[in-house]
Amino acid sequence: MSHSSRSTNLFRVALVGASSLKGKEVREVLGERGFPSAELKLLDDDEMAGTLEQVNDEPAFIQGVTPEVMERVDFAFLAAGEEYTARSWATVRDSGSEIIDLSYALENNTDVALRSPWVERELGRTREVALQPAPVVVAHPAAVMLALLLARLQQAVPMELATAVVGHPASEYGRAGMDELHDQTVNLLSFQQMPSAVFGTQAAFNMFAHSVEAAHPPLAEIEARILRHLRTITEERIPLPALMVLQTPVFHGYTVALFVQSSAKSSAEALEGALAGQHITIHHSDDELPSNVNVAGVSEILASVRQDAGGRGFWIFAACDNLRLSAIQAVECAEEMIQTRPRGQLQ
Repeated sequence: MSHSSRSTNLFRVALVGASSLKGKEVREVLGERGFPSAELKLLDDDEMAGTLEQVNDEPAFIQGVTPEVMERVDFAFLAAGEEYTARSWATVRDSGSEIIDLSYALENNTDVALRSPWVERELGRTREVALQPAPVVVAHPAAVMLALLLARLQQAVPMELATAVVGHPASEYGRAGMDELHDQTVNLLSFQQMPSAVFGTQAAFNMFAHSVEAAHPPLAEIEARILRHLRTITEERIPLPALMVLQTPVFHGYTVALFVQSSAKSSAEALEGALAGQHITIHHSDDELPSNVNVAGVSEILASVRQDAGGRGFWIFAACDNLRLSAIQAVECAEEMIQTRPRGQLQ
């Protein structure tokens, strides 16, 4: 090992699922935040192997996940689909790298930590630095959004009731979901048969809340995941809302319509003041109101507050870029794990 390589204090990073929507977003966030990497390996399934990409303006080929490729990797981001992650993660684990899973494939393993750095800081939680950090599963973006909103509202007013309707975008199903929504839209307008392998039914120009078993995963499973993640990242310190997930005919961005009712008198202005802060921006202008369009590429949650028409409570409408929020949470987890990762390993 040379003195120059030892002094670089940089890490080797592997991005599994480099061609996925989440993978591309993780790559952007790593660059924007200046993550200390000397090498970024782009990995994916055999179908994508050999595809030419760019890393730091240099050409790079996507490779398969093999023990040889994973050798001496320090950090591995798992951004592929659940099925591929489940098949390939043992190779990643055996390399000894720190693991950050954005696919949810590892969430049922007993030796993983479900995390959201934003929510942990909001609740004043500090994590003990472990000499061998457990693999991290990044919390669902809708759970992170609800946790931040409810935590701040709870500090402002005693909540008697909270109900959330979450709009689920096609991009959470990955590129396959995006392609199917596009193809359904085109085929519907040209009176052709629509594909339904991802959604199990018509999603274009349509909304539905029933569990479509043919969907992967079905909405019922997504609802359960959001509530499970919300309960875990808040350590049950926030009452869970009644929750319904709607499949919406949009490509990107989670939206949530959150109704809260309190025994104490309050005002929309008071709730806006409670919500505003790090990671949440309140907008009033018609040009900036929370929406799937306005939140695209934004690194924070956009929210607005209005009183219920019947005067019984308040509606909070919020939106977040689901891919970006997940990528930021993942990279922040890796940044914290740097504390226990030996540096100067490059050869």
